[in-house]
Amino acid sequence: MNIVTLLPFVVLIGAMFLMTRSAKKKQQKASQMRNEMQPGTGVRTIGGMYAVVKEVREDAVLLEVSPGWHALYAKNAVGAVLEPEEFDRIMNGEPIDMELDDAPVVPDDASELTEADEENRAGKINLGKPEAPDDAVDAADAADTDLAEADADEAAAAGEADEEETREADATKSETPEDAKTKGDSGSK
Repeated sequence: MNIVTLLPFVVLIGAMFLMTRSAKKKQQKASQMRNEMQPGTGVRTIGGMYAVVKEVREDAVLLEVSPGWHALYAKNAVGAVLEPEEFDRIMNGEPIDMELDDAPVVPDDASELTEADEENRAGKINLGKPEAPDDAVDAADAADTDLAEADADEAAAAGEADEEETREADATKSETPEDAKTKGDSGSK
């Protein structure tokens, strides 16, 4: 066997060894962190909930999720043990600086936003399209008017034809059978 053929396999095995080694280190570090938990420590679960450790058991942890509310979690569900300063900052929040002079003002309703749009429309934005001459606009309006009048004439003619057919149909329905015989007899003579 040639060494060149074995080289890809050696590189692949080396990469797998390095990846499993780093994953193993992460697992050991997480396990050590979970074992160092003590009552009163602030933690974040893998679901993102913050709580205070009340009791540490062999495979589980009793957490106080809210004053007076306790929940039992598996140790593996603890994502991070937080430093006391960080936990206090997250739970109590940071003081907010109320001097926000540079911050944009957000309107309470959309009416102020539409007023700005109306002002911008007056200035018309150039989109790069040439404006049509007034003659072309007038010609297009005239053509539209002619088409509309032609459609109206066709609709009126169709309506008159429909009315005439309806009258004939009503007339034949109102005839009695004797009237129909009389018409039929008069036509056959």
